[in-house]
Amino acid sequence: MSDTIHGHPLSEIPAWAVLERRLFDEIEAAWRLFSGTFAEPDGRLRFAADFVDRDGVDDLYEPFFNWPAFYLLGGSDDILAAAKRHWEGVTAQLTEAGMVTDEYENGYDWFHQGESLLFFYGLCAADPSDRAFAERARRFAELYTDAAHGNFDAALGIIRAPHNGALGPRPGLSDEPEPYSSERPEMRPYGLPLEYVPGVDEWDDLADPALAVAMGEAMHRAAAGDVAVNLAATSLVANRWLYDGDEQSAAWVHAYVDGWRARAAANGGLVPDSVAPDGTVGGLHEGRWYGGHYGWSWPHGLPSVGMAAVIAGINEAFLTGDDGALDMARALLDTVLDNAIVAPIAETPFSLRGGWLARWGTDAAKPALLVPHRHGRHGWFDYGPMPLELPLWVWWWSRRDDDLARVRRAIAGLPAMDDPVKAFRDKAEAGHEAPWLAYLDGELPEYPSRALSMALGQVARRVALMAAAEADPDAAHLHFGQRVNPVVTEVLSQLVSGTPQVLYNGGLPFAAVVYEDADAARPGLPRDVAALVSRLDGDDLDLALVNTSTTRSRRVTVRASRFGERRVASVTVRTETGGEYPGRSTAYAAVPGTPTLLQREVESGAVEVELPPAHRVDLTLHTVASGAAPRHRGAASVLSAAVSKE
Repeated sequence: MSDTIHGHPLSEIPAWAVLERRLFDEIEAAWRLFSGTFAEPDGRLRFAADFVDRDGVDDLYEPFFNWPAFYLLGGSDDILAAAKRHWEGVTAQLTEAGMVTDEYENGYDWFHQGESLLFFYGLCAADPSDRAFAERARRFAELYTDAAHGNFDAALGIIRAPHNGALGPRPGLSDEPEPYSSERPEMRPYGLPLEYVPGVDEWDDLADPALAVAMGEAMHRAAAGDVAVNLAATSLVANRWLYDGDEQSAAWVHAYVDGWRARAAANGGLVPDSVAPDGTVGGLHEGRWYGGHYGWSWPHGLPSVGMAAVIAGINEAFLTGDDGALDMARALLDTVLDNAIVAPIAETPFSLRGGWLARWGTDAAKPALLVPHRHGRHGWFDYGPMPLELPLWVWWWSRRDDDLARVRRAIAGLPAMDDPVKAFRDKAEAGHEAPWLAYLDGELPEYPSRALSMALGQVARRVALMAAAEADPDAAHLHFGQRVNPVVTEVLSQLVSGTPQVLYNGGLPFAAVVYEDADAARPGLPRDVAALVSRLDGDDLDLALVNTSTTRSRRVTVRASRFGERRVASVTVRTETGGEYPGRSTAYAAVPGTPTLLQREVESGAVEVELPPAHRVDLTLHTVASGAAPRHRGAASVLSAAVSKE
C-alpha cells in the first residue's frame, strides 16, 4: 500500500494556519533587516569587539542562535546562507580579537560555551552535507576526545578545568588572580562566590581591598578540576558522532556521563558540582559537594547544574537508548521540588527575581511554589520558580508517566495567571512551557492562535527596536544583538515540531516531528503549508497539516524525529469521504464529506502527504524506537562519503 496520503478540501482555512504562515513571512522580512543593519557584508557584527577578559564570545554568536532552527522549520534557503555567513564572519571577528583559536573558543566555562555552540549545532543539523562544518564538528569534538589537547584526563574521567577549550585547560578564571571586590553591584544579588574565605562573611566585607584580593586568589585556586556544567560538553561530542557514528565519541559521552552518575549515586543521588584535579569530589572545597564554579552555590545553581545534567542525560540516552541516563537529572529535580516553599516571588530575595517579575507581571504578587536554586553553608537557599524547561525536556525525551507527573507538579505550583500566554521574550526565547502543555492536555485550545499572535507581536517589537537603535543609549552594548534578534522560534518549535525550545546552554536540536519539502528536496515545511502538533502521548503524536494557498498544491514528507531515533510505524488518518468539492457553481457551498478514519502501515518510516490548494490532513503518527543506533543526520552515507573524500 502506498504511504502517500491525500488531504481533504476545506470550507474555511483555520486561523492558526493563517497566523503561522504570516509569522514565517514576517520573520523572513525582519531577519533581512537585522542582517543588513547590524552586520557587515562578510557576516561579522558591526560591533567593536574589544575584550578585557575571557568572557564575551557567546554574545557575538547568540544573536543568530535560532536562525538555523527557523530554516529547519521551513524558513528560506536565504536564511541558511546568511546564517553560515554570519557564523564565519563572527568567528573571524573573534579570531582577530584574540578570543578564538582555530575557529574554537580559547577556553571558558561551559555555561557560556553551551550558549555559543547552539548556533553551530543548528548549522550542522540544517545542512549536514556541508563539508566545512562536518570537519569543524570533528575538530571541535577532538578537543575533548583526543588526549593530545589536554582538556580531558582519561585516567580519572574528568575535564581538567572549569575553563577549557582550544587552548586546553586554562588556569583559574583569568590569566592572573584578580581582586573580587564589592564594587560590582550587578553581582551583589548572587552573594559570595566562595563562603569560606577567612574574614569574608558577607558581601560588604569585600569592600576591604585586602579581603577582595583574598577572595580573588581563592577563586583562582578553586577554579581547577572538573565541574558539573562541563557535562554540556557532551553535546559537542555527540554532534560529531552524528556525522559518522564515531565509536570513540560515543564511548566518551557514555564514560563521562557515567562518571558523574557514579558521583551522584555516592552523594545520595544528588549530583555534586566539583571534582578536584586528583579526582576527589569537593577536594578543593574541604570535601563539600557544593561550591564549584557555576555550581550549586554560585552564581545560579539549579539553572546551570540542572541544565547540564538534563543535556548530558539526553545525549547519553540518545547514543545508548537507555533512558536511565536521565536518572541523575530526575533526582536533582525531585530534590529541589521536595525542598520547595510557597511564597510570592515579589516578596523573596531571589537572585534572578528581576527577570521573573518582568515575565509574570502582577501575578508575581501571588503565592507560588518556589524551589531552592542554590545550596551553601546554611543549606538550601535562593528560592524561585522551577525552570520548567528542565522537567519538561526530561518528559519530552522519555514520554514516561512519572516524568510527566513531575512537570505537572511544578506547573501546579504556579500562581493562577491572569493571562497564561504572557507577551514576553528573553534571550533564550523560552518561558511558555506551561500554556503549551495545557494545550497538549486539551485545557487551552486557544493556545496556538494566542501564541502565534504573541510571537508576531514580538517580531514587531524587535523590528521597532531596530528602527530606534540610533537613539537607543543601549544600542552599543555587547548584548544588543541578542535583544533585537527578530527570529522567533519557541512557538513554532512547539506547534510545528512538537518540541520545547532548545535547551539554551548547549542542547542539541532534537525534534518530535520533522518535515521535508518533497518538491524542493530540502528540510522544513513547504511554502503555504502550516503544521500543528496537538497531542504528544507516549508513542503517539497528533498532527494537522494545512495548505493555506488557494492556487498551489504542495507535497510534504513527515518523519518522527530529526536524527532517526524514532520512526513512523503506522498512521491513522482522519479525513472525509463522499463529499462534493468544489461542487456546482449554482450551489451556495460545497457538499461536505463524511468523517472517516483510515489506518495505514508505514513501511518506509516516513509519511508522504499531498495537499491540493486549501486542503487539510489530520494524522495520528504511531511511532516506535528505531531499534538500532540513530541515523547520522538522516543522510549518513552521503555525508560520510563526502567527508571521507576530503
